[in-house]
Amino acid sequence: MLILALFLAPILSIIILLNLKNNQFLKLITLIASIIQFVVLLFIIKEYLDFKNENPVNNHLFLEENIVLFKSIPIRFHIGLNGISLLLIFLTNIVTICGVLISWKITFQANFYFIMLLMLNIGAIGFFMSYDLFLLFFFLEIAVIPKFLLIYIWGTGNKNYSAMKLAILLMFGSFLILFGLISLYSVSNFNGFHSLDILDFQKNNISFSNQIKIFPFLFLGFSVFTAMFPFHSWVPDGHASAPTAGSMFLAGISMKLGSYGCFIIACYLFPLATQYYANYILILATISVLYGALITLKQKDLKYLNAYSSISHCGFIIFGIAILNDTTLKGSVLQMLSHGFMTALFFALIGMIYQRTHTKKMSELGGLLKVIPFISTILIITGLTSLGLPGLSGFIAELFIIAGAWDIHKMNFTFYTILITLSLILASIYILRAIGNTVFGTLRAEFINLSDATWNEKLCAFILLSCIIIIGCFPAIPINFIDADIKQIINSIKP
Repeated sequence: MLILALFLAPILSIIILLNLKNNQFLKLITLIASIIQFVVLLFIIKEYLDFKNENPVNNHLFLEENIVLFKSIPIRFHIGLNGISLLLIFLTNIVTICGVLISWKITFQANFYFIMLLMLNIGAIGFFMSYDLFLLFFFLEIAVIPKFLLIYIWGTGNKNYSAMKLAILLMFGSFLILFGLISLYSVSNFNGFHSLDILDFQKNNISFSNQIKIFPFLFLGFSVFTAMFPFHSWVPDGHASAPTAGSMFLAGISMKLGSYGCFIIACYLFPLATQYYANYILILATISVLYGALITLKQKDLKYLNAYSSISHCGFIIFGIAILNDTTLKGSVLQMLSHGFMTALFFALIGMIYQRTHTKKMSELGGLLKVIPFISTILIITGLTSLGLPGLSGFIAELFIIAGAWDIHKMNFTFYTILITLSLILASIYILRAIGNTVFGTLRAEFINLSDATWNEKLCAFILLSCIIIIGCFPAIPINFIDADIKQIINSIKP
């Protein structure tokens, strides 16, 4: 029941929020629900570490629930945890708490707004722990609708266009995934095990011919969600128009749904097809990394800058998955965590600046360190995380991916690795320029009386920054969670 308790707090909160109108109570209830979920998660983490110490080579899922929902169609409520999914659920919970804190001044249809945040939380957590493919698809779709509504109702700028563009492209990705799942179900019927369960497919070994036919649909479908080139165009407009918490969720969590989906497809279901298509995936991932970095150089708006840089950073995740060795897979998981915390904090800080200055254009800012030193200092540290400064999470994650890829002694792999490494130079240019134009230089007269961060904004920044520093300075902590799972995956893959 402990794993089901992760759903209980947000579901009960949604029921309460539907019947409340007082804005102050709405915020408190949503925050309390997120904190309760965090406490439950701490209990689960403790239980998981004890379980892992007692069973260091155990291949079973932790806190597994497997209930048959429909007998005629083999759909099960099959959920469970491993170290990878546990860390991503932790990321989801932290971004949820910080999203609530940063939304403390929301008043327009506040109950519906916080319900959308909780729906995103439920969809993401359910997705990360699902081992039935239909259930995984169900939770993925739960997380799509709130994104559209957050932009359409509470967004700014050309929000209608951005919301529709996001919905259309993500629905296209969903269609590809659904087609792939139907094809997988047909394969299971043909082979006589009639299942949509990930572990059943792993045991029964999908034939190579079926893998190379079905793999492109599922991998490309999830690539839409992770914004890999050429399916990235929903990200900049979506981020630019979304409210602050919406941008935090979109980049911090929603793009990780696609990354984790690609991880499952590559590592559990289609490892042979991943090796077969590796060269093509690496080309697309390399283009994503370089294209995202080059386009970021041209951005003059802070939100667009962070959005395009996210395309570049998430390209690293797909690159590491395609290489499919122990070091790069660890790097991909670390990059999911690092980018989730970093980009959520970046968007939170941009929201704080916009709330005070009413602009996101770097040319209209400058000298903010003199009047809002706390926000400016955290912005500098977050920027340094993005460009890969040692001691912060961005460095260790990208180092694992680059080092792991370099160990594969193939000329084309080495060439792609050199190319993605060039993006680090580009990142240094656009980040240092953005920081220089925003927090240094001449302060405009209209910004002299700006107020610094409030208690809720400071708490949000402190939580996310702490996670960034812990991963950067103590990478053994997250690696300890995922090490056994990655080794198990690598050992199960045949060349």
